[in-house]
This record gives sequence, C-alpha cells and structure tokens, in this order.
Amino acid sequence: MFSPIPFYKYHALGNDYIVLNPAEAGESFSEGSIRLICHRNFGIGSDGILLGPMFDTQGQIALKIFNPDGSKAEKSGNGLRIFTRYLWDKKIIDRDHVSIQTAGGMVKARIFDAGKLISVEMGTVSFNSRIIPVEGLEREVVNEKMDVNGRSLEFCAATIGNPHCVLLKSEISAVEAKELGPLIENESRFPNRTNVQFMKILDRSNIQIEIWERGAGYTLASGSSSSAAAAVAYRLGRCDNQIKVHMPGGKIDIELTEDFEVTMSGPVTRVAEGVIHPELFERRIS
Repeated sequence: MFSPIPFYKYHALGNDYIVLNPAEAGESFSEGSIRLICHRNFGIGSDGILLGPMFDTQGQIALKIFNPDGSKAEKSGNGLRIFTRYLWDKKIIDRDHVSIQTAGGMVKARIFDAGKLISVEMGTVSFNSRIIPVEGLEREVVNEKMDVNGRSLEFCAATIGNPHCVLLKSEISAVEAKELGPLIENESRFPNRTNVQFMKILDRSNIQIEIWERGAGYTLASGSSSSAAAAVAYRLGRCDNQIKVHMPGGKIDIELTEDFEVTMSGPVTRVAEGVIHPELFERRIS
C-alpha cells in the first residue's frame, strides 16, 4: 500500500517534470506507477519524473530520470535545469553551482536570477556510431540516408549522453514530427531507440527544431535535443558556435567549443507542489 507522496512540479519552456525526493517518496517506482503519475488524465501529468537527490558515500548528488512511458532516460537538459532549480528552492544546496551525476555522465549547473535561469555544462557531443549507438561499421554518422514511410531522409546522429537523430530540412512542422518521429525513434539502426529533431537553419546564429522524444513523444522543448541539433548545425558548418534554438515552447541558448563541449542556458518555472494520494495507484493503465 502506498503512502501519500509529496511532489514538486516545474516546467522548462513547456517541457514539464515532476520531482520526487527519495527521502520522501522512496527510491523504487514500477513502470506502471511512473506511467500513472505522468498520465495527463489519470495522474498529475508530466513529460517525465526526476527522482533525486540521491547521495553516494562522498556526498555526490545523483539523479535518476524517467520517461512518461516508464523507461529510463540517460540525460535531460530541461530536466537537469528543473532539478537544479528544485535543489535551490528547497535549500538542498546553498551555493550557485552544483555537480549532478546522471546515467549519461556528470554535469555541472550554475544558477542565475534566483533559479529562474539555469546554465548547464552538458558534456561533449559525439557523432561516433559506436558511442551513440548506430548499427553498422564504426564511423561518424553525418549526412546519411534512411527510408521512412516511403520517404528518403538525410540525417546526422549524435549523443550527448543520450542518442539523437537530427534531420536537416528546409521546412519543419509539428505534423511531420508526430508522423515520422515514432517511426524514426524505433528504426532498427538505433538499438537503444533515439530522440528525433527536425531542424531548420534560420541563420548562422539561429536554428528552429521540432522534437519527438524517445519514450515521451511530441515535446514542446528539450535541452538535450537543442544541444544535439546545435552541435549538428555547427558540425556541418551551417552555424557558428553560439546558437539560439527556437522551439514551440521557447528558446534555449547553446554555446559550443571546437571540441563540441556544450553549455546550455534556459529558463525554469515553478508550477506547483502537493501530495499524490495513494488512491491514484489503484488504477492500471496500458
């Protein structure tokens, strides 16, 4: 039997997450429980769950990230900004910077404007097929072709701790992202599935993307997607190293080094906090 569970909800440009603190909620949630909490009709509703902070023997803060389908995510840029804001709001940290361990690697975050703006050092983007991963011989996955739903598409693949497939197009739309996104996410060449970005170059400092997130679906904004898409635009020589990424939910600023190290900056909004009633978990959803 579940006990009441405190929750904290935030959004980053419309990409919303629920924070559950293991000290209050426990550390174990089934996929079914996660799906219920994230469900827009039967639960609180969110694009995922941030379970943390957890602490190792040295006191290092760690975070587990779950998609709304119950699967685990290695890294989330928006999720990391939200989690950093939560740590600040609850005075779990008393400084304007923090290091957070994720399944996709260690990141460093910095806090501005009382937590309303967060900058995250996301790590280094790789285009290597073994690291992403992408099936086939080891290579940089740049300007390759795939056939999806009768269409020939050109794509680049990258990882920043989680996998991404970026399609450069002259025009993009939410309709196309929703149509092709789930097919590309589950395309056989991506053994761990993939996040998908449909990207339009606006100029050397601005790109626009539509996003299909692995395990979440169509998404208004994504920090890791912004990082991967900006890195592809820079890798192709279409943009300079400081790029503003325009999404349906708003804008994120990306700065890249020559070695494709990414710093991402964007807003976070505090939405609500409350208690999840045990009765929620009496229902099962498919």
